[in-house]
Amino acid sequence: LITFGLYPLVLLCTLAALSWTWGPVTAGRSCSETRHVYAEKGYSTNTAPLTQISGEHLRLCPQDYTCCSSQMEETLAHQSETDFLSAIDDTSQFLHTTFTQRHRKFDEFFRELIDLSEKSMNQMFTKTYGRLFTQNANVFQELFVELRRYYSGGSVSLTEVLSEFWSRLVERVFSLVNPQYQFSDEYLECVNKHAEQLQPFGDLPRKLGLQVSRAFIAARALVQGLATGRDIVNKLSAGAGCVRALMRQWYCPLCRGMPSLRPCHTLCLNVMKGCLANTADLDTEWNNFIDALYQVSEKLEGPFNMELAADSISVKVSEAIMHMQENSIATSTKVFQGCGSPRLTPGRSRRSPKESGGNRRPFRTFSPEEKPTTATGTNLDRLVSELKERLRPMRGFWVSLPHTICNDKNMAADVTNEDRCWNGQTRGRYLPDVTGDGLMSQINNPEVEVDMARPDVRTRQLIMELRVATNRLKHAQAGQDTDFMDSKSPPPPPTQHKYYDWFVIPFLILFLLSPPTFALFNCPLSACLISCLSLSDIMSLPEGEVEEGSGSGGGGERYSDDWPGYRPYSPPYSKPPLNPQTPIKPPRVRDRTGSKWNRSKGQSISAVSRPAFFSLAVLFWLSVMVTVAPFWR
Repeated sequence: LITFGLYPLVLLCTLAALSWTWGPVTAGRSCSETRHVYAEKGYSTNTAPLTQISGEHLRLCPQDYTCCSSQMEETLAHQSETDFLSAIDDTSQFLHTTFTQRHRKFDEFFRELIDLSEKSMNQMFTKTYGRLFTQNANVFQELFVELRRYYSGGSVSLTEVLSEFWSRLVERVFSLVNPQYQFSDEYLECVNKHAEQLQPFGDLPRKLGLQVSRAFIAARALVQGLATGRDIVNKLSAGAGCVRALMRQWYCPLCRGMPSLRPCHTLCLNVMKGCLANTADLDTEWNNFIDALYQVSEKLEGPFNMELAADSISVKVSEAIMHMQENSIATSTKVFQGCGSPRLTPGRSRRSPKESGGNRRPFRTFSPEEKPTTATGTNLDRLVSELKERLRPMRGFWVSLPHTICNDKNMAADVTNEDRCWNGQTRGRYLPDVTGDGLMSQINNPEVEVDMARPDVRTRQLIMELRVATNRLKHAQAGQDTDFMDSKSPPPPPTQHKYYDWFVIPFLILFLLSPPTFALFNCPLSACLISCLSLSDIMSLPEGEVEEGSGSGGGGERYSDDWPGYRPYSPPYSKPPLNPQTPIKPPRVRDRTGSKWNRSKGQSISAVSRPAFFSLAVLFWLSVMVTVAPFWR
C-alpha cells in the first residue's frame, strides 16, 4: 500500500522536474541571428528580445515562441511592403528604362528633324530667292511654329495648319508673279477662296499634306505612347491584405529564429498572384498596347517616315512655287476673269505675267546636294529597330510577373526544395494548389484575401489609359488623328405640327362653308372648298418651309461662290475691276437655315398666317351668331 501510495507522487514530481527543465530550454532559445539580421536592415535592436518569448502578442505570424516583439512585427510588415515594391521595380526596370530612354531619344530626334528642316529651308530659300524670301519669311516661320505646337501635343489641326500655309503662300506668290498690279486684301481673298479649283500649285499641296500629316501623327502618337508606358509602370502599389501575406511569407521565419529559411515556391506564387491580381488584369490591354506601338514604329520605318517628311517640306514647297510660276499666265487669266481686272501699279504699263517676271530671279527646286540634312549622329531606322527589339519581350509581362519574382532565389526557395522551405507555419512542404491569374481566380487563394466585389480603382484607370493610348496608336497607323476626326452631324429632328394647327382647320372649313361667308365674299361653294384645301396644305407645311420662290436673288447679282466653272463651253465672265480705294459693299448674307421671306409681301407666311387663322375662327363664330340670331327671336 505504501508502495502504491508513493508511486503517483514520485511520478508527478518527475514530470514536474522534466517540464521545468525542458520549458526554459525551448522558450529561452537565443535570438542572436534574428537580432543580427534585424540590425542589418537598419533598425534598432532595443525592442528585440534576447531569447524567444511567448508569441501571444503577434497579429500576423503564428503565435508560437518568437524572437519578435509587437513593434518588430509592425516594422517588418512595412519592410515587407517595401521589399515587394522593390522587387516589382527591379523586375520592371527593363520596362521603365526602355520607355524612358526611348521616349527621350525619339522626342529629341523628332524635334531636331523639325529644327533642321526649318534651318535648311531658310538657308536654301535665302540662297535661291534672296530678298523675296526674307520679305515673306514669316509665312514659313509660322508653318514650323504650328508644326512644333502640334507635335508637342497642342490642340492644333494639321489639316488647318497646312491649308492656312498654302492660302497665305498663294497670295504672296500671286502678287510676286504679277508685280505690275496692285491687289487689295479683298481681291486676294477672292484669289484665295477659289485656289482649290484653280490649283495654282498643282497636286503638290495634297501630296505634301498627306506625307506630313501621316508622319507627324505617327511620330506624336509614338512619343505619347512611350510616355504612357513609362507612367503606367510607376503607378503600382500593394493593398493591406497583400501586406499581411507578404509579412507571413518573408519575415515570420525571421521571428521564429530561422532567418535563412526561404518561403516555398508555391507559397510565394499564391501570395504574388493575390497581391498582383488586379495588375494581372492589365495583361490584355497591355498586349494590345505593345502591339500597337510595334505597328506604329513599323509605319515610321516605312511609309510614314518622319525623316523623309521633314526633308520633303522644303523640296515640295519649292516645286509648288515653281509650278505656279510656270503656269502663272493661265492662272492669272482665270483669276482676272473671276475676280475682275486689278488696278495697275502707278508708273507701270500693262504687261503679261511672262514679261513681268523676266527681271526677277527664277524660282527653282533644290539640287540633290542642297536638300535638308537629317539629324546629326542618329538615324530613324536604327531607333525603330532598337525599339522593336525591346518591345517583343514586353508582351505578357504582368501575367508572368509573379513567376519572375518567385524565381529569384532571394525571394523564395527553389522549386526543387519543396520539403526544406517555409510553408507559412513551419518548415515543410506547402500543400495548397497554386491559383490562377487575374482577379476572378483569387476566390480560392488561401494566402491573400481579395475583395472581388470591389475592383481596384487605380487598375481600372490604368486600363482606361492603355485603351486610350492604343486607340490613338491604331488610328495613327491609318494616318488619322483622334483629336481631329470628322464627326457626322446628327440628322435634323422630324417636323412636329402644333396641336392648334389641326384645331383651327375644322373651324376654318366651317367658316368657309357657312352661308354668311358666301354672302360676305360672294364665293361659290367650289371656290370656297378650293380655298379651304389650299389653306389646309399651307397649315401642313413645317414652320420655315412656307415660301414663295427659292432663287438666290434677282437683279443679276453675283455672289462669291458663283465662281465660273471654266468648262469647255463656259463663257468667261468679265467683272469690273476692284478698286482698293473704293469701299467694298459687304456681301449679302443669305439665310439658308431659317424661314425664307415672301418677297411679294415682305412678310413670312409662317409668322403671319397663323394669327390670321385665329381671326378667321373668330369671324366664323360671328357668322354663326348672325345666322342663328333670327331664330332666337
